[in-house]
Amino acid sequence: MKNYEFDRSSFSFRKVNRTVWNIVRTVVNLVLTSACVAIVTYFILSLFINTDTEKRLVRENNMYEKVYAQMQEREQLIGDAVASMQYKDNQIYRQIFNADAPGTDPESDISFAASSDTLPHNELIEFSAGKLDGLISSAAAVEERLKALQDRFIASEDSLPPLSIPLKTMSYAQVGATVGDKVNPFYKVPVAHNGLDIIAPQGDPVYATADGYVSDVITSRKGQGNVVEITHKGGYVTRYAHLADIQVRKGVQVRKGACVGYVGISGNSFAPHLHYEVLKDGEYLDPVNFMFASVSPNEYMNMLYMSVSTGQSMD
Repeated sequence: MKNYEFDRSSFSFRKVNRTVWNIVRTVVNLVLTSACVAIVTYFILSLFINTDTEKRLVRENNMYEKVYAQMQEREQLIGDAVASMQYKDNQIYRQIFNADAPGTDPESDISFAASSDTLPHNELIEFSAGKLDGLISSAAAVEERLKALQDRFIASEDSLPPLSIPLKTMSYAQVGATVGDKVNPFYKVPVAHNGLDIIAPQGDPVYATADGYVSDVITSRKGQGNVVEITHKGGYVTRYAHLADIQVRKGVQVRKGACVGYVGISGNSFAPHLHYEVLKDGEYLDPVNFMFASVSPNEYMNMLYMSVSTGQSMD
């Protein structure tokens, strides 16, 4: 193939023979040069110019970074709260059943939330089936343990502790200070508080929380005022203080749910309320721990929170 090109030295055109290889090489050089220029231009534009989608993604990433740190803090708080509840649950089991609480959390060791987005359908089914089998086994273990506890009570001819509430109805809003050092409303200093304050209108009936016999009746204008003490099987004793009127005599047998008196303000009491105590072999226990069988789980959790967060007693 012949072509002409301008010769600057002679200021004239001369014939140039161009081969196919020269043409191909020229085209390839042009394509490569264009590609390099396009790539460099793209990187320059991507570094200094962001599209609306990229700007939105950057904003979302910044938001997620802030939220993630907050979620980590909340996760730590929730973990501490769960550990505290597990410890308290174990303490309640020890006080009432003299045994450790069953360690059967249905949601323990579940990695489903972290892996559900990547599990294939068949693996997801196998995963769910395995977890279901584990839950069934856990339920069977809990049932077996409860049966063992029941057999233990029957074999020892023992009775359940006082698990009822001392009022006809009771909500978490009525729960005051429980066992521990609480600020006395009269002296304004921390004083040992051996029972649970239950706020109730004056004159409301007070009921025995378990079968037993009236081991003591006290009428006084000082201290805990009018008090009824009932002794139950298993070494348990319950006391009902600041009563307005007493309906039982010392030495008589009472059944669970029998009226023993009425809510009052006798003795050193800041306002009408019932001061309720539970003892086991002479040791003061937290009465809130014995109310779970008479209220809903949500109500019981609120009662626990109210009892431990109230820093001032009413007597």
